[in-house]
Amino acid sequence: MIVQRLDHVYYWTADMDRAVTFYTDVLGLELTRRDGGNWAEFEAGPVRFALHGAVEGHPVTPGGATATFAVEDLDAARRLLESKGVRFHEQVGEVAGYARFASFEDPDANTVQLIEYTA
Repeated sequence: MIVQRLDHVYYWTADMDRAVTFYTDVLGLELTRRDGGNWAEFEAGPVRFALHGAVEGHPVTPGGATATFAVEDLDAARRLLESKGVRFHEQVGEVAGYARFASFEDPDANTVQLIEYTA
């Protein structure tokens, strides 16, 4: 099996503070990790929910989400998927000391991401 499990789903947001307030104060989710205006994660059962801050060149559009699947070996998973015709968006991204990730689209243009956590 290429992927292990659904790891998290995230929404892009143009206003991290407003979005975090909504998910904590209105929906009652517990904030478990925050990286300024870039990232916020919430406890939401077996699959985490997260917010991703807007970045230049990536417009925030309503209704868009990314399904992120954990993998043991990102490089091996990427090679295997590329051999099956998957075209990744970019080079491997990294959050230093935390995780490496790579994104691609499914046949309906939904974003899918693979993530490998550092040990």
